[in-house]
Amino acid sequence: MPRGNFAATYVMPLSSDTERAALRSFVMALALFDAVASITGRPAGLSLKWPNDVLLNGGKLAGILLESHAERGRIAGLSIGVGVNLAAAPDGHEVEAGALRPVSLAGEAGADVTPEDFLDLLAAAYAVREASFVTYGFAPIREAWLQDAAKLGEVITARLAKEEITGTFETVDENGYLVLTTPKGRRRIAAADVFF
Repeated sequence: MPRGNFAATYVMPLSSDTERAALRSFVMALALFDAVASITGRPAGLSLKWPNDVLLNGGKLAGILLESHAERGRIAGLSIGVGVNLAAAPDGHEVEAGALRPVSLAGEAGADVTPEDFLDLLAAAYAVREASFVTYGFAPIREAWLQDAAKLGEVITARLAKEEITGTFETVDENGYLVLTTPKGRRRIAAADVFF
């Protein structure tokens, strides 16, 4: 991680099932969106890429990685890893072919924020979004996420382990699955890498 960038992991106890726990990636994505918008003073240029990236001006600014922890066959905790290019972004040749170009907050928005100050903003934003999720469920999180979804209504490609599915990004369903309209009908996708 280049100096001045942000990397952190939020570890939380859980008693929910795996699918509900996985919805926390949407909660964190919205919190990241809120934190960045508070720094730049506007949400313009920000968007959310399914399942776990935050984009700025079409480039990848931040990513989220979830990992569950099990005890006796049940989920006991969740780690939410977050990386944000605050000061610098990797060179384009360091990413997979077809992946979005990496961008930094400093480079795209001229914003200068320390990782410590960003943590304060992110923690406050996450607390608000988590409270909504716990109180009202996924529906308001899903609705807010879809308002800023990248490429909604456009053709995208989801790369799974054994196939690629290209179709129109229709929505994210009540389970957080990507829904594509393809020539062979609707496809619900639980996990994939998305390219556009």
